[in-house]
Amino acid sequence: MAAGTTSRRQFITTGLAAAAGLSAAAYPVFGQTKTADKIRLGIIGTGSRGAGLCTLIKEMPEIALVACCDIIPENLQKGLSLAEKGAKGYTDYRKLLEDKSLDAVVIATPLYLHYPMAIAALQAGKHIYLEKSMTYDIPQAIDLVKKVRATGLVFQIGYQYRYYGLYHRVKEIIQENWLGKITHFECQYNRNSNWRFPVKDPKMERAINWRMYREYCGGPLSELCAHEIDVVNYLMDSHPVKVVGLGGINYWKDGRDTYDNIRTVYDYPNGVKASVTSVLSNAYNGYSIRILGDKATAEILRDKALIYPETTNNKKGVVDGVTGATLAVTTQGQGVELKFGKPGEASLEPTVYALQDFVECIKSKKEPISNVETGRDGSIAIHMGNAAADKESVQVWKPEYSA
Repeated sequence: MAAGTTSRRQFITTGLAAAAGLSAAAYPVFGQTKTADKIRLGIIGTGSRGAGLCTLIKEMPEIALVACCDIIPENLQKGLSLAEKGAKGYTDYRKLLEDKSLDAVVIATPLYLHYPMAIAALQAGKHIYLEKSMTYDIPQAIDLVKKVRATGLVFQIGYQYRYYGLYHRVKEIIQENWLGKITHFECQYNRNSNWRFPVKDPKMERAINWRMYREYCGGPLSELCAHEIDVVNYLMDSHPVKVVGLGGINYWKDGRDTYDNIRTVYDYPNGVKASVTSVLSNAYNGYSIRILGDKATAEILRDKALIYPETTNNKKGVVDGVTGATLAVTTQGQGVELKFGKPGEASLEPTVYALQDFVECIKSKKEPISNVETGRDGSIAIHMGNAAADKESVQVWKPEYSA
């Protein structure tokens, strides 16, 4: 693995909330932020994800949620019900951004809106917590890196697993060679759902069910598998160099044009392969990441990880009628659960740690662990995967992607 083991271990031992990655250059703090003050926050997009964020923020004493924006009245009212008393409501995000008392904004809108809203927020001098994935296409990802670098503002992407002690511990055991030589990652994020929300007014179909349409997002890769792609990038300290893929609409034939199933294989440096799969018609073992090494396998589930050591049993016997064949191991047996963090940490929502780090970065002028450059790498990998499936061709990481 890449250098930096000591700093990452120090990060784990000094506490999740205090860690914030590499120091950023000094810059003036916009808005009314003072070290001892609450961060005055506005949120753009209070639908299902945005409302969930509002619920978590409500319990965070270091943040005052004082403004909400959504074009759907029910969503806006939900957000305001979770905000500070007297919080302002907006249907135009540009009006929210004009509020000079706001220190920062959370953007939790459909993917196609991420880039224009982020640019407008940067121009307004706001620190930004932008939900994943970062951008709708590759040129936007490259441009946003340049724009963020020019401002010195805190810009965090909502890949909360980078802040979760479970993944930090997995990264530690990789560095300590528990798994041996790693050759493959097997990732899946499956659901048995049409992924559709009810619509009262047919005119709002595409606004509410934007995940169904390519005009607005990248389908399962951008909305589900994005997390696992980012996790592999994090654990590998790298990004993929090429990808192949197949996708289709084979089950939910309901007018959608984003895939209801996709299978991709990403090739990382040194030949490490990462398969990334999403199926919307079967939820067996819905979320999992398996890391295959020659000494052991790590299986990461929602809130725990199991280690399965490789066996050295090479006993001979009768296999399919062949005498003297090596007896294949049909199971690795019971996995050993990987301990991590403080007692009770596994039961906490990882997004809380991500939001705490966002606050710490604003106050301490540090760069987030999940930042514009890691966000760029994830977005480009997603777009490469969709392009590979669309064109049925190998997509290669270009040098200008990392400029």
